Amino acid sequence: MILLPQMFMLFMLMTVGIICRKTGLMDDRISKGMSGIVVNIASPAFILSAGINKDEVVTNRQLLACVIASVVIYLGLILISIFIPNILRLKKNYFGTYRVMTIFSNIGFMGFPIVSATYGDVGLLYAAFFQFPFNLLIYTYGIRAMRSGTDVDFDESFSWKNIINVGVISVFVSLLLYMTHVHIPEPIEDVVSSLSGLTVPMSMMVIGYSLGGMKLKSLFEDYKLMIFSALKLIVIPIISVLLMKLFIKDQILLGVCFVMIATPVASMSAMLAQYYGGDEETASRGVALTTLLSVLTIPLVGAICL
Repeated sequence: MILLPQMFMLFMLMTVGIICRKTGLMDDRISKGMSGIVVNIASPAFILSAGINKDEVVTNRQLLACVIASVVIYLGLILISIFIPNILRLKKNYFGTYRVMTIFSNIGFMGFPIVSATYGDVGLLYAAFFQFPFNLLIYTYGIRAMRSGTDVDFDESFSWKNIINVGVISVFVSLLLYMTHVHIPEPIEDVVSSLSGLTVPMSMMVIGYSLGGMKLKSLFEDYKLMIFSALKLIVIPIISVLLMKLFIKDQILLGVCFVMIATPVASMSAMLAQYYGGDEETASRGVALTTLLSVLTIPLVGAICL
């Protein structure tokens, strides 16, 4: 139950976000601004902090194993996503939305904070490697999947600017600093550390704010979405970890891979659905429902598998 204290902390921070919405301390404008700060400032600083002035405790072989694991995991999720709509017997217009929800998890807003709190800087360095395939796939395969059944030209939306963004750049810079042992002056390190400290509370409050606007009863009445949530949060993580145990002996890397898979549906799923003709309502409900359930499923499934 190593993940239970961390999940309890995150749940309490989400509760603060809900309270802020109910009391009017936060509105859509503030929430959007906080999201921008997390994505463009706090989260990159969070990643950089894993590589600044750290003694080398991860070998090149371990880093290579992490890269291979991240690629294999995303390939596996893409394969699973092909079958999910048929398992749930969905109408064709829902296929793209459910495929995207299957593949993409909330690794930035929830995954990184959980990994950092549970596995420290080494775990965070591993987790950072998942950001590049996430960005690459969500702006290519994710858009294509959401557009299934539409007549919009795929190539119009492709942009390397979206894939090579501040988050991905911070991954490379953090790795470079870690491997070259370049010493960063202490005042700069303190600034990066202070900014990185904003990631966990602000991201959880934004998630809580979003949940505060949902009619929670309606989330649990969609039985297909409930079955999907069980598959994404319980079945897929358990099977994945059992398979990975056959090949991965590094317990920190195994734990990071579990968190990357077991986190709830990425909020980007709802944004893609809105912009590219997917089912925005289902995607938004999927984000909300899996986020709520993950508070219980992540520590419970982790206790079973790890």
